[in-house]
Amino acid sequence: MPGYASLVGAMADNITYAIGSVFFTTASFVQLRLTGRWQPGGWRSAGWSDWWAAAIQFIGTLLFNLSTFRAVFDADAAKVWRPDAFGCIAFLVSSVLACHAVSIRERLWDPTSRTWQVAWVNLAGSIAFGISAIGAYTAPGADEVADAAVANLGTFIGALCFLAGALLMTPDPARDPQPAATG
Repeated sequence: MPGYASLVGAMADNITYAIGSVFFTTASFVQLRLTGRWQPGGWRSAGWSDWWAAAIQFIGTLLFNLSTFRAVFDADAAKVWRPDAFGCIAFLVSSVLACHAVSIRERLWDPTSRTWQVAWVNLAGSIAFGISAIGAYTAPGADEVADAAVANLGTFIGALCFLAGALLMTPDPARDPQPAATG
């Protein structure tokens, strides 16, 4: 959230990102396992986009882990974490593949389903993260990022989009009734 680092300090800000990155990576790993293509050769199946989207996203989260933990253990404790361009590229590629996955197969394209909405909201979040990485660019030999406001706002908007995508994935009792218990 813009202003969070100045409120709590750089180290607390970095620790917040590092802890969040662990949860993000755990969720990404679960998503990768749930694609249904974990078995040998599954990545070559007809619905390859969803497996590759999950695999590339998982790589992006590992890069996110590296950059956030590097910020925590950086010798300069006054520096705050900034988005990693490689991780942001991985998220963007993953999101494009996820949008492809929900649109290529008839059984995945259902306008009443929230699956496609999740994919597109996450793509918007990945674009925002990419913009934040551009704002966070630091020229070689420079100490200042290109645009800290853009970096912070892009990260915040991206996080809100990812949160919205996660909330869209929660079961809707009105649309997804639970089966009756048998006794």
